[in-house]
Amino acid sequence: MTKPFIYLASQSPRRAQLLDQLGIAHRLLLAGPEEDAESLEQVNVGESPSAYVQRVTALKLDAAVARHARQGLPPAPILCADTTVAFGREILGKPKDADDAQRMLALLAGRTHRVLTAVAVQAGAQRHAALSVSHVRFAALDDARIAAYVAGGEPFGKAGAYGIQGAAAGFIEHISGSYSGIMGLPMFETAQLLERSGI
Repeated sequence: MTKPFIYLASQSPRRAQLLDQLGIAHRLLLAGPEEDAESLEQVNVGESPSAYVQRVTALKLDAAVARHARQGLPPAPILCADTTVAFGREILGKPKDADDAQRMLALLAGRTHRVLTAVAVQAGAQRHAALSVSHVRFAALDDARIAAYVAGGEPFGKAGAYGIQGAAAGFIEHISGSYSGIMGLPMFETAQLLERSGI
């Protein structure tokens, strides 16, 4: 009998590492070049951060379910997640360039922001979803420290222009919520969803 596994529809190495930490066997189910994955992350006018991250996760899961069917892969639950950083109602996505990264980090410096990660699992006809919301307080940061962090390249490809598992850990004064959720996959909620999905 084949060992139970899930499909992870995410390119994030951090999500794969967190699933490994939970002991969940997984195979990647990634978007092909013919799919416009970036367009799924467009923000609708007036959309709240929580509505945004849950909608994007649902769209990514829809795309992954269709991809799974097109490829005729063996059945198994499919997991998707999306993380966004919010300062008030402003959604801070992945920075477009170095100036954008510096702007975001200057905004977060010395203040508290939210990190929202939505997770969804499709198992057969059943879909289960959860939302993790954490609060993160940055220390005050001067322009030189921000510029040095941006020059290191870590902010790119990350919501809010930072990764908690990297050098930005040295900026963080306080966390309230889920450390793994801030990394990109809240382990408690994920474990619950997978259990409900038969894993």
